[in-house]
Amino acid sequence: MKTVKVTSKSFQKLCSRSLVGRKRVYLTVQRIIEDIRLHGDDALIRYTKKFDGVKLAPKELRVTETEVSGAYQDINPEFVNTLKMVIENVNKFYKKETRKSWKIMDGDGVMLGDSYRPLESVGVYIPSGTVPLISSVYMTVLPAKIAGVERIVLVTPPNKYKSVDPHILVVADLLKVKEIYKVGGSQAIAALALGTKTIPKVDKIVGPGNAYVAEAKRQVFGYVDIDMIAGPSEVVIVANRYSNPAYIKADLLAQSEHSMGLSILVTLSKRLAGLMKKEVEKGYIIQVENIEQAAEVVNKLAPEHLEVMIKNPNRFLKLIKNAGAIFVGPYTPTAVGDYIAGPSHVLPTGGTARFFSGLCVKDFMKSTHIISYSKKALEKGRDSLEKLTKIEKLEKHFDSIKVRFE
Repeated sequence: MKTVKVTSKSFQKLCSRSLVGRKRVYLTVQRIIEDIRLHGDDALIRYTKKFDGVKLAPKELRVTETEVSGAYQDINPEFVNTLKMVIENVNKFYKKETRKSWKIMDGDGVMLGDSYRPLESVGVYIPSGTVPLISSVYMTVLPAKIAGVERIVLVTPPNKYKSVDPHILVVADLLKVKEIYKVGGSQAIAALALGTKTIPKVDKIVGPGNAYVAEAKRQVFGYVDIDMIAGPSEVVIVANRYSNPAYIKADLLAQSEHSMGLSILVTLSKRLAGLMKKEVEKGYIIQVENIEQAAEVVNKLAPEHLEVMIKNPNRFLKLIKNAGAIFVGPYTPTAVGDYIAGPSHVLPTGGTARFFSGLCVKDFMKSTHIISYSKKALEKGRDSLEKLTKIEKLEKHFDSIKVRFE
């Protein structure tokens, strides 16, 4: 691990890590999106052959019910019970997040409120490169279902046998996802955003992916909503002399399993810093003088995952403003949140925890403002309306008020 001083340029670089894609990625994705817009399914099939090495016919793009039922034969039956337990954990967490419409009234006949409704359709991207991201299925689909989204579409790359990993299909089936397509990469994002003959477009796209998927989500934002632009996974561990070095080492090494994963140890202990520098190859060590400085460092880094392994962490936690998810105590490694705890592991990366939150139920809902005025209430606001419309030189706006009193 490399030691970084708080006052160094290296620390500033860590704090300003960017999720903006390289020009080559940007241009490649731009061409693919335009190709999907113009040629739909034909372009999807071409890119699936080019990038996944699989030639599909248009009718093979959608996963069939036979393929879904057959997936149960290809996995360990005990795994289904594990999935059901984890799904229940996630359900319990997100049921606490549901929102209800509301309204307020005053004596002059003014009624104001918000009407909350779920989005009509959501597309979920699930990577499936060297290994399938099974956990991402329930971590993205469940908040959408609890919000009340009726149409949930799952897209994931096909394997060389023209099929989808059976574990992904089983999880999707347990969650009652009926639309699953064998398509990946930026072409899948384009299809969800723009629509093709086979894949009707959606209102929002969520889920993790590589640099091309992230760039595609950025470019289609506006045609659809997206959850966030996600970069490489990252963890910051805050520890002191009371922390268990074996736990810290294991968690730092776990982070290195992610492609381009970023691991940072923020510590008050010189001994611990020296030990980790010898035993862990990748990552950064930032030594701080006290709890306040540790919190300041964390807030500037705004990490995706923050592990707090110090003794008596409450004072430190009160100082934390920016983190995607916080894992408190020696028995709460990031892996717990990745798989079984409940909150979604779709979290802001690259310092975007300064203004983004982890995926939640409200991300799949929209609110509509409700406004109702009586004649008495309108008359009470008449003078203010006249002054404001006059300053903005929108006199006909005030005419629409005045006419109601003639």
